[in-house]
Amino acid sequence: MATSSEIYLELVELSGHVVAKGAWNASLQADCLYRSVHLAKPGRRCRLLQGAWEITPFTPLAALDLSSGTCIHVVWLSSSTVNRSSHSITFVAVKANGSVVTWGDAGCGGDSSAVAPLLTEGVVQVCGNDGAFAATKANGSVVTWGNAAHGGDSSSVAPLLTEGVVQVCGNETAFAAIKANGSVVTWGIATRGGDSSAVASLLTEGVVQVYGNFGAFAAIKGNSSVVTWGDADCGGDSSAVAPLLTEGVVQVFGNESAFAAIKANGSVVTWGCATDGGDSSAVAPLLTEGVVKVCGNESAFAATKANGSVVTWGCATDGGDSSAVAPLLTEGVVKVCGNDRAFAAIKANGSVVTWGIATRGGDSSGVASLLTEGVVQVSCTATSFAAIKANDSVVTWGDAECGGDSFSVAPLLTEGVVQVCGNESAFAAIKANGSVVTWGDAGSGGDSSAVAPLLMEGVIQVCGNFGAFAAIRASGSVVTWGDAVSGGDSSPVSAHLTAGIVQVC
Repeated sequence: MATSSEIYLELVELSGHVVAKGAWNASLQADCLYRSVHLAKPGRRCRLLQGAWEITPFTPLAALDLSSGTCIHVVWLSSSTVNRSSHSITFVAVKANGSVVTWGDAGCGGDSSAVAPLLTEGVVQVCGNDGAFAATKANGSVVTWGNAAHGGDSSSVAPLLTEGVVQVCGNETAFAAIKANGSVVTWGIATRGGDSSAVASLLTEGVVQVYGNFGAFAAIKGNSSVVTWGDADCGGDSSAVAPLLTEGVVQVFGNESAFAAIKANGSVVTWGCATDGGDSSAVAPLLTEGVVKVCGNESAFAATKANGSVVTWGCATDGGDSSAVAPLLTEGVVKVCGNDRAFAAIKANGSVVTWGIATRGGDSSGVASLLTEGVVQVSCTATSFAAIKANDSVVTWGDAECGGDSFSVAPLLTEGVVQVCGNESAFAAIKANGSVVTWGDAGSGGDSSAVAPLLMEGVIQVCGNFGAFAAIRASGSVVTWGDAVSGGDSSPVSAHLTAGIVQVC
């Protein structure tokens, strides 16, 4: 029984699943709620909402209005496609003091000098697309820079971005910002989602999450309905399935040009480019219940069901047709990872099943004996895969020139690997001793010999973009390598990267 100094709360997902419940001391801030939620899904970002009001980690529990109930909604935030590299050719580093440092291609966001005075403090999140960036500040304002057409110029909506923004989502060439009142503001290339005027009346309140693919956006509202806009061929027009998107949607996944929505009853609704997964009619009977996760690659989808089976659809050659390995996908699958043209599924027994274009990683027969047990994680470049095993060794396959062949560094990958990061065509592995091992296309970061002495110890995180890598060291300094234009050369801003870096994107 809660006392007068305690507040009873239930933290509930949009699906109705209760993540946590109990009594918290009223003198605490809401960060205690965030910690409780993160126990359910470690590493996942989320938002906590009371109606349309955003609860930040700094919100006092005593400030919550419980007159309408004790339910706090948990909205899990999508991240960039799991284990796949950004198409950006620029890096942005956020420092502990809330300032930002940028480098790489100047026209795509590497030069932020035009907005430098606005980036000296208070930045809490940075979102990038193919050519621009949007930084959300602690006061709820947004600062943009980079390719003007792609959203680097937000002057047309500037009055709407001065306060109240809680999250920004980008697709390839546009941005969508969610405000604390549940409204959405868009800018960038109009036909790719930068112009949401056609659905403006549906975006004035109640939006809790926005997802983007190549040229469109899909927003989930607090009533679990979905609103779409942008390029019709990419899923901006969902009218064909509109009756199925009026309620019950709990999560949306996108690939290059289609969307797939999971509903609370475990069914899946798809729309967008038919051949790339927007049309799932061929497997419709298998998608009426039990789906818990959907993974998309460039032109196909793979859905994992609660019974551990996998259902695929979309471009057949790119993984939409998994009939060649169907007997291996009927049970026991716990996670599916996709690169551009293939999929890899990890099973509960630690084995891996692959399908899709053979030369892009769909055929793992060359290392089959190493993938029969013990795999705990799979990462990818655009055309290859790398698996970390329980003994901390790494196995690679796919396009040899883009990381599928790690023979040159094989002795360094037999033990101690804790993380693997892939960019478009190279891999970087962090070992338990803080050293980094790289392989794949040399010019894209597969060759790190120029900075080898700086990668022998102390590295805690590696981030990859299209053609380069950036490593954060325990000291808060940053080391970069790879294609100079893509940010592999950070010498112009090196004086700002010697300490205090907490995030690179």
